[in-house]
Amino acid sequence: MKKCISCKKEVTDDYVKFNCPNCKKELVRCHNCRKNVIKYKCPECEFTGP
Repeated sequence: MKKCISCKKEVTDDYVKFNCPNCKKELVRCHNCRKNVIKYKCPECEFTGP
């Protein structure tokens, strides 16, 4: 299962996959975290985004 990088909850629908702008690792964020602009931190390179 995929987990949101921000809230760590498992996601099944209504999420987005994208590559970290710094290291290109694939990241997943749920709709709620994106909507509320919750910060995330890449586990590979520690890039922090909105």
